[in-house]
Amino acid sequence: MANHKAPQVITTSNVNTLMASSEVDQKYLGTFAKECNDSNPYLSSFLYKVLGLSVLLSKKLLRARRLRKLDTTRDTKSLQLYHHIIWLAREGLVMIEQYIIPMSTSHDPVLNVLALKLRASFYHIFVLFHNQPSVHQTAIPSFSTPTINNKNKSTNRSSLASSPSPLEGGPVQPLPPGLNPVSIPKSSAAFLLPSTDYIPAATHCFTEASALADARLGGSHPVRLSVKIELAAYMYDCLHDGEGSRRLAKRAIKDV
Repeated sequence: MANHKAPQVITTSNVNTLMASSEVDQKYLGTFAKECNDSNPYLSSFLYKVLGLSVLLSKKLLRARRLRKLDTTRDTKSLQLYHHIIWLAREGLVMIEQYIIPMSTSHDPVLNVLALKLRASFYHIFVLFHNQPSVHQTAIPSFSTPTINNKNKSTNRSSLASSPSPLEGGPVQPLPPGLNPVSIPKSSAAFLLPSTDYIPAATHCFTEASALADARLGGSHPVRLSVKIELAAYMYDCLHDGEGSRRLAKRAIKDV
């Protein structure tokens, strides 16, 4: 029997907040890159690189939002866009983690918060576009044991009672040839980035950036607001914590 790959469709309507917060990030990236051009040209060069990458990534996310859904099962422009987004986010994360964060700790606290926030943003993209298991209901379905998804749906257990157990009688036959257990196919971008669960890493990065923003920046600072806005979106879209997302947004507005 041929292996049938379940279609992976990524909903992209939830990238709006990423795009909105990136405008603030890009403004401060350009400002810091210019300011430290003489005192620390090495740091300045990486800030300019991340700024350029962020501009390109924003354009890709805008295209993804217009498509609404990315079909990653066929070699189309949609699949190429998906690969470009993952590649850009991966390269940006490398520069942030290996170069900018270590150098920003002894620099302006705003730059330090911004670097941590950008790291969280790249992980946010991984969760939205490349997480395994997917955070979208329209992505690769689960082939595991059925579970209760919500209050309106429940597992049909009547079929379990109609099948006698091996102890009640009837020979236990092995699976017919070709009916091997179905395995979930790997993501088409697995050659760019491992297919794994990025939610723990993204949550940790957002928590660290938010805590530092609270400690070092005022409530009305644009970078702090950028952290809070994207964290609220991440909680809503990826953690499916609508109540927590609303509380965070209300608290951020109150602190202004």
